[in-house]
Amino acid sequence: MKIQPLHDKVIIKPLNEEEVTESGIVLPDTVDKEKPMQGEVIAVGPGKMDESGKRIPMSVKKGETVLFTKYGPDEVEIDGEEYLVIEEDKILGIVK
Repeated sequence: MKIQPLHDKVIIKPLNEEEVTESGIVLPDTVDKEKPMQGEVIAVGPGKMDESGKRIPMSVKKGETVLFTKYGPDEVEIDGEEYLVIEEDKILGIVK
């Protein structure tokens, strides 16, 4: 199934990063709930409309890795895969 986000929405595939301590203990991602998350942009909407009716282009593009807060996006499941839907202004930055 394909999904096309509307307005300034972005579809993100979360990147799960497990932390391993020096002694080899794997810490689940639930240990630090406030830590920003990373994900790959899967699809972007066309952008918001400003007050004059002109479309504002999106700053992120498909394929980029972005950083966002843990509680910013909404979780959705498509074809058994977990994705996140977030507004562009809740994305903290692009990872280069």
